[in-house]
Formats: sequence, C-alpha cells, structure tokens
Amino acid sequence: MLSSRNRHRLFEAGFRAVSATGADRWLAPAARGLGVILTFHHVGPEAPAGYAPNRLLSITPDFLDATLRELHARGFEIVGLDAVPERLMAARDRPPFAVLTFDDGYRDNVVHAAPVLRRYSAPWTLFVTGDFADGHGRLWWIELERAIGRLDRVRVAIGDRSVDLPARSPQEKSLAFEAVYRDLRGGSEARLLDRIAALCAEAGFAAGAAATELCLSWDDLRALGTDPAVTFGAHTKSHPMLAKHDPALAAREIGAGRDRLAAELARPVRHLSYPVGDPTSAGAREFALARDFGFDTAVTTRPGHLFAGHAGHLHALPRVSVNGCHQSRAALAGLLSGVPFLAWNRGRRLNVA
Repeated sequence: MLSSRNRHRLFEAGFRAVSATGADRWLAPAARGLGVILTFHHVGPEAPAGYAPNRLLSITPDFLDATLRELHARGFEIVGLDAVPERLMAARDRPPFAVLTFDDGYRDNVVHAAPVLRRYSAPWTLFVTGDFADGHGRLWWIELERAIGRLDRVRVAIGDRSVDLPARSPQEKSLAFEAVYRDLRGGSEARLLDRIAALCAEAGFAAGAAATELCLSWDDLRALGTDPAVTFGAHTKSHPMLAKHDPALAAREIGAGRDRLAAELARPVRHLSYPVGDPTSAGAREFALARDFGFDTAVTTRPGHLFAGHAGHLHALPRVSVNGCHQSRAALAGLLSGVPFLAWNRGRRLNVA
C-alpha cells in the first residue's frame, strides 16, 4: 500500500502531466460540468512542519488568492450556494460557476481567508459544527496529530490487534499517524474517539480542548454574520461520521445542528455539509434525511463537478477539495478542468448512490 506522501507525489505528477499536455484545456469541454463546489478547511500563512499529517486541510492565503485568480482566468462566475439549484437547471450557454465552501468553522477563516475573499467580492459559505462553536467538540484528527507529535512511541489496541510503532522522527511520526488513522477510521467512531482520547492523556493534554483554540465561538459567528457575502450552513451538532450511527442519532445530529445554528444566528439555515462526507460517512440514508429536514442542498466530499443531472440530487452534491498538499497552478488547472474526475468517477457524471 502506498504511503500518503507517495500518493500525493503521484497526484502531483498527474497534475503536471495534465498541465504539460494541455489536457486541462482541450478536455475541459467534455470533463467540466456546469459548475464546481470547492472545499476548504484551514487558511493560514504558516509553512507546514516536517510532521504535518493534516497538511492537506490547510492552504495559505496566497494560494487562496491564486485559486480565485485562476477561477476568473478560466471564466468561472463565483456564486453563493443559494444559487446552485437554479444554476443546475439553467441553460448550458451560461458561464461555469464556482461555489466556495469552508468546513468546521475555523477562526483562521476570518483572520486569513475573509480578507482575500473580500478583495474579490466573493461570496462564501461557512459550515458550522455546533459543538465546535461551544468550544468542547472533538477535533479528533487534530488531537491525533498533536498526541503523536508529543509521543516517542505510539501504542494503540484496535480490536484483536495492536499498533506499536516508534515515533521519534518526523517520518516515524507520519507513518504512525497514518497507521493509527487508517485502522481507527475502519471501525466504530466510539472506539476511534476513545483510543484518541487515551493517546491525548498519555501525551499530557485533554481531548476536546482544541475547539476553543481553533474554532469560532457563537459571538464570533454573530459578528461574521454582518458580512453579506457569508452564508452559514449546518455541519451537524458534533461532527460524527453519520453513516456509522443508527438512524435516530443521525437525525438528531442533523436536526440539532441546524436548529442550534438558526437560533444562535437568528437566520434560516438552508444548507448542510456531511462531516467527513465520503461514502463511508454519508450515503443514501443521509441524503434522504437531509431532504426530509428541508435543506435546499447538502454537500459531500465525493469528488467531481456539477452537471445538470445533479438538479435531481441536490442532497448528494459533490465537491472538489483544494488540497494543501497540492498548492500549485498545475493542480488548480487540473481540478477546475474536471479532467481528473473522468478517471476517478470511471466516466460517471453522477455518484449519488
């Protein structure tokens, strides 16, 4: 199995090949859809350290600026998420559109992303997790990174096997993170949270503390709400991988996340982002729940552009992640062309099952 670093090297080589051959231009008419929803998480100026397993979730303000410039250069119109249902039913002779979405509600979105977006008068959507705004949610992927960063050895019991790996150098820490992350993601979320909390305790800090440090509070969100360019969307109450839980809990998470956000910000909440958002975290059951709760749209992390057929699947919309491991013009050109998704989705325009 390829390590994450080697996978990212292969991806980057693919992006360069697409750019060098001009495929991002001559294949775009067939590959590009009516529009694209872009996914962001962190935006900050700090260069990632040698050990930074979550670097894919963070881009620099300069690269966000480059993304907006590339969108304009390629003729994309940046629109708000509210416009998506109508644009999917619009005539095909309209220019392609792009939607900018930011997941989880990080403070750096206001500090570093908002000034860039403001320069371009770009509308954007912030998906908020209620427990993160309360300051006590479990940003478990960050907890895992920080715990392994402090430990010299990582021991985790997972089912009938255990992980016991050295974690002295940045490379060893990266390999340990990848092994633990992969094994825990394959099981229940309760076990994942329990094992990571134990690693945090061993590393000398409490699980659940990162949200206060990294995420916007309700007061921060209300202040941000004065900006007319911002749309708020729900990202559940506590950020669970919904498909791993029973229907009642999934429904409570979706409904409570929406209702709390609407009450705190005194505005309707029309859009949902499924936490994690891949097929193991959100599928047909979750899509039906989002529709039954009355959301106008709901977005996944299934990769792809938007096509006319998505007008009939507004609660299973794909997105394209702007990945911090690939902060290059070649990567942007490939993603915005739609070409990589011809192979990724095996020629399918819709992946909504």
